[in-house]
Amino acid sequence: MSRQNISTGTKWEPKFGYSRAVRVGDEIRVSGTTATDDDGAVVAPNDPYEQATHIFDLIESALEEAGASLADVVRTRIFLTDIDDWEAVGTAHADAFGDVRPATSIVGVAELLDPALVVEIEADAVVTDDTADESHSG
Repeated sequence: MSRQNISTGTKWEPKFGYSRAVRVGDEIRVSGTTATDDDGAVVAPNDPYEQATHIFDLIESALEEAGASLADVVRTRIFLTDIDDWEAVGTAHADAFGDVRPATSIVGVAELLDPALVVEIEADAVVTDDTADESHSG
């Protein structure tokens, strides 16, 4: 199977040896994603809902580059520096995914790389061939 590494072009990816996302076959793994802009500045400091919303936009962009969408996400992992933010981030999750409803975990952590970052999210997706699925359904 071929491997596709997805990059956002930030200086951190080659420096620390990771990719924003990796696709192998029909599976895509999106790295832990935080709310930063193209220059690495924190977006919506200390605002869990707005950070999560920005993160889902970044995850969606990585998935699109890998030939997928948020509709293909089967699992998310959410890391919060304040577990009391679970409801705000959960609302952003529901806003992003609607009826997709991927499996998810929410975990409280001591801190992230910048004190203004309050949430980090990972996502796993599986791309299916809808045509093949439809041909087997009847």
